[in-house]
Amino acid sequence: MKSEDYKEEIRLQKYMADCGVASRRKCEEYISQGIVKVNGKIITELGVKVIPEKDIVEYNGKKLENNKGNSNVYILLNKPIGYVTTVKDQFERQTVLDLIRGVNERIVPVGRLDMYTSGALILTNDGEFVYRVTHPKYEIEKTYVATVSGIIQSEAIDKLENGVKIEDYITKPAKVKILKTDVIKNISRIEITIHEGKNREVRKMCEAVGYKVIALHRSKIGKLNVKDLKIGQWRHLTKKEIESFTLE
Repeated sequence: MKSEDYKEEIRLQKYMADCGVASRRKCEEYISQGIVKVNGKIITELGVKVIPEKDIVEYNGKKLENNKGNSNVYILLNKPIGYVTTVKDQFERQTVLDLIRGVNERIVPVGRLDMYTSGALILTNDGEFVYRVTHPKYEIEKTYVATVSGIIQSEAIDKLENGVKIEDYITKPAKVKILKTDVIKNISRIEITIHEGKNREVRKMCEAVGYKVIALHRSKIGKLNVKDLKIGQWRHLTKKEIESFTLE
């Protein structure tokens, strides 16, 4: 994606995302938490605009520098279990960035996978791309392979496909396919495709229909898949792959 012309005013959260802090929505949370300053003043209200060439923006006490003039980086990682999807972890656990070597640009994960979920994860320094992939209005599909305890029944599949109640919301309709059942081991393997991105959603969906997830792997994001990447390996996205998100 093209770099921005920063001579005009832009929303603070958009500029923060362009600097690689996090997604726009996450940056909005940071603003509300009072950890963002503009020209030395703490900003807590959304809607504030800045002119990056003139204004000094600080996040967590550090001045932000935009990516203008730098090349954008787009990486696909096949995330292993045991790594947290964040830039820095307060408990000093290993993060997905520990797996990315030889990249000088400041990149951030696009969305999240919980610590015990493996699979496809994009990292980039392009804030607009993060917004495009994560915002619900674009309905980017994510496909998961879940191994659950028990032999899953057709009634449960129907419920997952039509939406199930989780906490205070009902999930959007999903695409569900049974890949394998093993009567001896008493497990089932199913493929679930959703376009929401709520916290631990697939695990909670399965639990809502009576099946506990014992292994979870995200196999695809949009048209991207990690079948040719070993666990822990990563590669740069091709121009065509990037455009598959930005031109839809």
